[in-house]
Amino acid sequence: MLAKEMWIRMSEAFPNGLDALEVRMDLPGRHPLVVLTHGTSNEPDARAHATPWGEFSQAEWFAERGYVAIVVVRRGYGRSGGQQDSTNGGCGARLGSFYQTGEASADDLRAVMDFARSLPEVDADTIVSAGVSTGGFAQVALSADPPKGLKAAISFAGGRGGDGHEHNCNLSGVIDAFHDFGKQAQKHGDLPMLWIYSENDHWFPPAMAQQFDAAYKKGGGNNQFVMAPPDGDDGHHLFGHVAAWSDTVNAFLKAQNLLPLGDTVLPAPAPPNVPMPDALASKDPQKDKDTWRRFLLAPPYKTLAVNENGETFLTAAGFDQSLADEGAIDRCKKAPGNSKHCTIIARTPGTK
Repeated sequence: MLAKEMWIRMSEAFPNGLDALEVRMDLPGRHPLVVLTHGTSNEPDARAHATPWGEFSQAEWFAERGYVAIVVVRRGYGRSGGQQDSTNGGCGARLGSFYQTGEASADDLRAVMDFARSLPEVDADTIVSAGVSTGGFAQVALSADPPKGLKAAISFAGGRGGDGHEHNCNLSGVIDAFHDFGKQAQKHGDLPMLWIYSENDHWFPPAMAQQFDAAYKKGGGNNQFVMAPPDGDDGHHLFGHVAAWSDTVNAFLKAQNLLPLGDTVLPAPAPPNVPMPDALASKDPQKDKDTWRRFLLAPPYKTLAVNENGETFLTAAGFDQSLADEGAIDRCKKAPGNSKHCTIIARTPGTK
């Protein structure tokens, strides 16, 4: 498995460009492309600390099935330059509409696809796009004007305007945008789309998601709508639990003849041969080995902490090493039992 972070030029994302991560198997030749993108936290700090490594496991899933995966942090989030898509309309915006917000998000995805056409490992004649929450809404916007080579799009819990408590700041405005995207999508043919929501999504609950679906189809769009079972405490985060959607997405791609390796799934990479730290020593050696393996395979920035009882706390895909350290220590201190001694025993290799 090869993984590298890179910058993608886009004039609207000046001066930094778009922060992106490429994940692929080390295979000869050209391979289909999948572009993945994130949602929008209601916490400003989380939006400022978005990192493409946050969707590393999802990118791995596609890479193991023969894709070159590129995860992109959209404009204004994390280290990416430019203004956030929400400035184009929607909740709190003085001007614009949800339709314009979706278009702005989709433009970032198009920029990634244009960039990827120059990569020798990418077959840009076959592209799949996927995203979660506002990134899922971006897929719907993309269907209204699909770029060359786009063969399918997948929206996980797609929408805008939710607050995490089954309320939307402008439900009629979001529904209108879905309708208008469907109307435009019809003009470009039927791009295969998969929409996945969960029964216990607190941002876009079932009744709201069904209104999105109905509006898109009434406008003329075509999509496969899936209401998945409850997932964890909030099904809005289903995208982060790969096992929860793997079979559904696999079946969709297979039906569209978009599994480049057929039924073959390449094996996940083995962890590097790095000795386990002495501080990782509970009464269960196998549990320690599993914990260490998870740490070694986790994306940067990552931190492993342990308390006085031998319990471990792993934070991965942090914006930087200091935030990864803070996250692991915070989890340790907030764990049941009120840990008094939390010690960092491992960090991202090469960091201090």
